[in-house]
Amino acid sequence: MSSPIDDTPPVASARPNVGYWRANLCVIVIMMLIWATVSFGCSVFFVKPLNAWHFGSLPLGFWFGHQGAMYVFVVLVFSYAWIMDYLDKKYGVKE
Repeated sequence: MSSPIDDTPPVASARPNVGYWRANLCVIVIMMLIWATVSFGCSVFFVKPLNAWHFGSLPLGFWFGHQGAMYVFVVLVFSYAWIMDYLDKKYGVKE
């Protein structure tokens, strides 16, 4: 017969995950800052200075607003998956 206290998970097993989640949150914050800078900064706030340059035949601010921000978002998704695979191996986390 066991008491309800025996059903709680050991505290020592949760400690290694603190570093994993701290690294995960750091990656998420950096990715969100890059995404916000590119999607809002380059296509809304800095569009006039960026339009001084051209990417192909399109002004750069226009290109970021219509295509560039999506390309950067896709790169961020693949980068996040690659970084999380690295962190999973580093901290021994299995799915």
